[in-house]
Amino acid sequence: MVTGLEVRDLSVRYPGTPPIVAVDGVDLAVDKGEILGLLGPSGSGKSSLLAAIVGIVPLASGSVLWDGEDVTQTPVHERGFGLVFQDGQLFPHRTVAGNIAFGLEMQGLDRGDREERVGDALALVGLEGYGPRRIDELSGGERQRVALARSLAPRPRLMLLDEPLSSLDRDLRDRLAIELRDILVSTGSTAIVVTHDHDEAGMICSRIVQMSHGRLALG
Repeated sequence: MVTGLEVRDLSVRYPGTPPIVAVDGVDLAVDKGEILGLLGPSGSGKSSLLAAIVGIVPLASGSVLWDGEDVTQTPVHERGFGLVFQDGQLFPHRTVAGNIAFGLEMQGLDRGDREERVGDALALVGLEGYGPRRIDELSGGERQRVALARSLAPRPRLMLLDEPLSSLDRDLRDRLAIELRDILVSTGSTAIVVTHDHDEAGMICSRIVQMSHGRLALG
């Protein structure tokens, strides 16, 4: 039995005539504690595969398992998977602390536990003291750190990061790539990092697979 994530014969199709095949029969296993890089050009199916794993797009076929348990029909909020988008998708009406606390509120944690977790997450991403700030007061790099902290705070068993650094300039991307790797390693996270940048994948990930036309090949 695979310990960690296992994807079996997963396919995603979008409406069209004929239907658009975004992911085509993918098999993939990610061990616990592994940071997998999913590399490929735009349109290769990387983001669709991540969205299918987390459960926000339906599968045309196949299954998603964690520790051998089929979670294909498990609701998104019950899978224990965290997702970081390219643009962070933070809530502009909430403070930094309010953004990070969102998932903890969904888990039903009491206020004291939420505040402790928020403080821990801010320290982890190097933003101590930023809790009261508004999102529009932050730089692009700081916003991505908050997005990462928000996903880490609920202590997900799997982290899925979709081009988390691509909106940043080159120097900042390189610096944050190293910091992101260190954070994922220090927390013992199991993660899939989607990117089109081979150098970025090499800095962050312990293993890289290539995706093209909806299919995987060893990278």
